[in-house]
Amino acid sequence: MDSQLECPFCEIVRKSDPDAREIYRDDNIVAFFPTEPATLGHTLLVPRRHIEDIWALDSRTAEGLSRVSLKIASAIRRAVNPDGLNVIQSNGDAATQTVPHLHVHVVPRWRDDRFGRIWPPKTDYSDFDKDEAWGRLRWAVRNSGQDD
Repeated sequence: MDSQLECPFCEIVRKSDPDAREIYRDDNIVAFFPTEPATLGHTLLVPRRHIEDIWALDSRTAEGLSRVSLKIASAIRRAVNPDGLNVIQSNGDAATQTVPHLHVHVVPRWRDDRFGRIWPPKTDYSDFDKDEAWGRLRWAVRNSGQDD
């Protein structure tokens, strides 16, 4: 079966989910509350076109997601006055992507919310390992095309 027909976010984009709490829609992006928000005001942004992850994302859609992320972040600040804000975009199972349709979480945060930390308090990578990763990444960036 077609992945777009099975995708819950495509269902929202098609307006066939009566339970969706949509807050924004334009020609390319839809924003709505997730079924189980991490905090009140937590909003998901999805491209209207089914794109599985960041590696399949084109620059035009990325620009639209960025623009709408700023719009939603500003609206969240005015509407619920959070102490902070996370903008999270995950790709693949290892990064906790549970729906294979690219999405951006815009999550208002309060000092006492139940969301928890998103970064480990400390890591113990050696300087050798950090230099190795740094060198490999610099090489990959320098040897990539404009729109990989």
